[in-house]
Amino acid sequence: MTEPFSLLWRRAGAALTCSLPLWAAANTPATPPRPSSRPLAEPCTRAWLARLPGINQAQCQALQLVPSGARSRLGRPLLLRDLPAPAGSTTPLRVLVVGAIHGDELTAAALALQWLALAEKSPRSVHWRFIPLLNPDGLLAKRPTRVNARGVDLNRNFATPGWERDAPLYWEKRTRKDPRRWPGPAPLSEPETQFLQAQLQEFSPQLVVSIHAPYGVLDFDGPHTPPQRLGRLHLERVGLFPGSLGHYGSVQQGLPVVTIELEHAQKMPRPTDVQAMWHDLLRWMDQRLQPALAHSDEKPQKR
Repeated sequence: MTEPFSLLWRRAGAALTCSLPLWAAANTPATPPRPSSRPLAEPCTRAWLARLPGINQAQCQALQLVPSGARSRLGRPLLLRDLPAPAGSTTPLRVLVVGAIHGDELTAAALALQWLALAEKSPRSVHWRFIPLLNPDGLLAKRPTRVNARGVDLNRNFATPGWERDAPLYWEKRTRKDPRRWPGPAPLSEPETQFLQAQLQEFSPQLVVSIHAPYGVLDFDGPHTPPQRLGRLHLERVGLFPGSLGHYGSVQQGLPVVTIELEHAQKMPRPTDVQAMWHDLLRWMDQRLQPALAHSDEKPQKR
C-alpha cells in the first residue's frame, strides 16, 4: 500500500536524526555475527541505562524485568514482565505491550518501562505483558540501529500473507533497497520475531500496543473502533506493510494493534504527556474494547 504523503514527509525529515545504514549489504543477507565472549549487557546496567532516556537504575530495578528464555541474534536475553490481573477479576483483558522493535527508537523502550510502572500503580481487570525492548542488539550497538544484528528490520520480518513475494518487492521498489528496511531472507528468520510470534500464540493477547518513534502519529490495525487520539498523538492510519507487526497481528491473528509513534526517538515526552497517553489508552480500552469483547462468546479468530 502506498504510504500517505504526510508520513513520507515526516520520514524524510526524521531520517536526518536516525542512524546510518548498517554495514550489512543491501541486497544480500549479512553473515550473522558470532556471539561475543564479553559479558552481555543485562537490564539495569550502566550500558543499558545509558540508552534509556528518563529511566534511572532504581526505577529500572523496581520493574523486575526477567529473562524470557529467548535470546537475540547476539545472544542477549529478551526480557519481559507479567502483571496478572488482581485476584478476583473476571475475564481480564490480556494486553501485550512491545517497545523498541527498532533499536534506534530509544524512547519506545523507555515509554514501555514508564507505562509498566504506571500499570503497577493502577490495578485493573487487565493481564499485562510488557516486552520493553525487542531489539536489544540494535539499541546497544555502538551507534543504535533500526535493524537487528543481522541487518534485518524486525518490523518487516513477520509472516504476513504473500511475504515471499510482497516483502522483497516492497523493499526493492518502494524503499529502493534501503538497508534500514531489509525484511530479511525469509519470514520469521530472526530469533526476535520468532520470540514475539511465540508470545502472541502463548499469551493470546486481545490487544497489542506497539511503541515506535519518531513520526508523531497514532496508527491502528484490526477490528474494533480505533482510539482517535492518545495524548498529543492523533489517529492517522498509514496502511499495511508486508511483514509488519500491525499487518501480522490484524490479518493473521484478528487482533487490534495500536501503534504509537512518539514525536522523538531520543527525547522523552513530558511526564504529563506520558500520563495523558496512558490514561487515554485505558479510557479507550474501557469504553470500546472491553464492551466489544464482553459481547463476544469467543476470542478473536486466528486466520
